[in-house]
Amino acid sequence: MRPIERSEILPLEEWERVRAEVRARMIERKKRRRVAIGPLLTVVFENRETVLLQIQEMLRTERIRDERAIAHEIATYGELVPASGELSATLFVEVEDREERGRWLTRLAGLGEHVWLRVGADRVRARFLVQPGEERTRLPAVNFFKLPVGPDTEGRLRDPAVRVALEVDHPAYEASAELPMAVRMELAGDLLAP
Repeated sequence: MRPIERSEILPLEEWERVRAEVRARMIERKKRRRVAIGPLLTVVFENRETVLLQIQEMLRTERIRDERAIAHEIATYGELVPASGELSATLFVEVEDREERGRWLTRLAGLGEHVWLRVGADRVRARFLVQPGEERTRLPAVNFFKLPVGPDTEGRLRDPAVRVALEVDHPAYEASAELPMAVRMELAGDLLAP
């Protein structure tokens, strides 16, 4: 997919005018891009549209108008736009209680070596993006990863006879989740995007 360009970012005032409509559309679309892996982990698959929304919302929340700061947000979130032949995702550790979440984040250290996408008999390991200041002994509550997939993955995602699942085989947490066909169709579309 093409990277996000500065020319695509709306000024704050213009974003406010279209925000409700765009967010409503994207909330519906993100429902087809979200997968729970057991009771603790949720993955949202990213693409240009979801990343562009994140950038616009960050600029709005932080009231960012400085061009260097805007460029920084584009570069930071732009890493989530999948390149050709890959999928991209955000992984959330969803534990409401703060203390319990802290215990899980420590237990789940090293999770990046234990998240997989299974497409039929093939298994692809997620490549987690290291965040600034990330500790080796504690997993961040929000993580980003890429999945380098083969050229035939788009067709196999569309084939209901092919099993497609996210799998976690961490010593402290094992779970898997079949990807619903709506999610698979979204991902197949991502792999065809220029």
